[in-house]
Amino acid sequence: MSNDFLADESGSQNTVELSLYEVRRKIYPRSVSGVFAKWRVILIFATQILFYGLPWLQWNDRQAVLFDLVSRKFYIFGLVLWPQDIIYLTLLLILSALALFLFTAVAGRLFCGYACPQTVYTEIFMWIERKVEGDRFARIRLDGEEWPWNFRKWRLKLTKHALWILIALWTGFTFVGYFTPIQVLSAELIAFTLGPWQAFWLIFYSFATWGNAGFMREQVCKYMCPYARFQSVMVDKDTFVVTYDKTRGDPRGSRAKAANHKELGLGDCVDCSICVQVCPTGIDIRDGLQYMCIGCGACIDACDQVMDKVGYDKGLIRYTSERAMLEQMDNKKARHYIFRPRVLVYIGIMSVLLIAFASSVFLRNPLRVDVMRDRGALAREVEGTMIENVYRLQIMNSSESPMKVNIVATGLPGMHILSSQGKEISELIVNPSSNLLIPVKVRVAIDDVKTGTHPISFDIEATESGPNASSTLRVRDEKSSFIVPR
Repeated sequence: MSNDFLADESGSQNTVELSLYEVRRKIYPRSVSGVFAKWRVILIFATQILFYGLPWLQWNDRQAVLFDLVSRKFYIFGLVLWPQDIIYLTLLLILSALALFLFTAVAGRLFCGYACPQTVYTEIFMWIERKVEGDRFARIRLDGEEWPWNFRKWRLKLTKHALWILIALWTGFTFVGYFTPIQVLSAELIAFTLGPWQAFWLIFYSFATWGNAGFMREQVCKYMCPYARFQSVMVDKDTFVVTYDKTRGDPRGSRAKAANHKELGLGDCVDCSICVQVCPTGIDIRDGLQYMCIGCGACIDACDQVMDKVGYDKGLIRYTSERAMLEQMDNKKARHYIFRPRVLVYIGIMSVLLIAFASSVFLRNPLRVDVMRDRGALAREVEGTMIENVYRLQIMNSSESPMKVNIVATGLPGMHILSSQGKEISELIVNPSSNLLIPVKVRVAIDDVKTGTHPISFDIEATESGPNASSTLRVRDEKSSFIVPR
């Protein structure tokens, strides 16, 4: 608490206490139907079918999407990514950020209102709450002090939380299933043999889902989400956002349906406050665009229903731009301003990055080779006539077919490449989605080279084999050096 001391005209001081923290007032959103409500339901089903179903898809006898942190490999359908492929993750993150900027510049917080996990799970939990406890006024009465904790109240509350926890546990289980093969995870869960980290993340993510969607709800959007804070710099006068038409709606006031509100000096807003009652964050959109607004459009659906009942035109609250509101444009004319320079820049950069990403993935060579010198034995004389350098070759096969690999060293006359046992290296087999570490010795006759450091190259040729493999020859030329001591 902070105290401000204010002196009145007589010189006396009054103490005014100002709270620095707003105590949360629980919000009871009212159910609503309409165009935007239908779109929210469609996107909730789409995102959850994708989230819950993707781990169960199989691809080449393995999980189609699996982020195997233990093996340090990411499987995304036919693509196998290694730590060396961090550039792809970087490109995806940049594309995601640009897409967020683009969608916000065009139509505000579309992601927040329709696809954000916090919004999606809050909607699911509220749907369960309405089915178990009833709509808005029934829930308010149930939570009120006048309703004692009798058998019915306990039954409703326990049923609601039991359903919430089941969904939260299934969500946590699915989340962990993206990092541990979900079929293995299922067997371990049934047998109660989960590892400590698997159990921790399953409980943690389940608890986070239950707490965020069941209790915190709009608090996450208001106080925890950074997007709510910086969206104001991404929105301009041509961005389509949920907007209340003050010119048409004010002055507000209730009136009889048969009354001529123009003669009464009233606007179209009947001041029913239903737009506030349906808002999941509890704001009044009539006060203007606020950072708490997630752009879900619930207030638009509610207001359109009220306008229908009183016989007024729809669109008192609608998706439109500030320019359209000030200049009294219709949405068709306002859409002409969507493709402004800022939006075109976003589209241009995203197009270039998408083309680069797709080309890189399509032309990607699944054969990777790393050459590392053995620092314990940089160079040594063997058999009195040869100079030997020792290397370690790490050959990585990121395809899902075995590879037959041949290794040749070039760069100096008469070079021989041998295994660590001193034998000629024959054709090697590198298993699918795996790597092979090979110690090799490279020898050159002393009389054929001068002292110093000489550039050499390891030429690796690989051919994919197996029923699903192509006959494409994969080639890698890795540079290194050969040291001849004095």
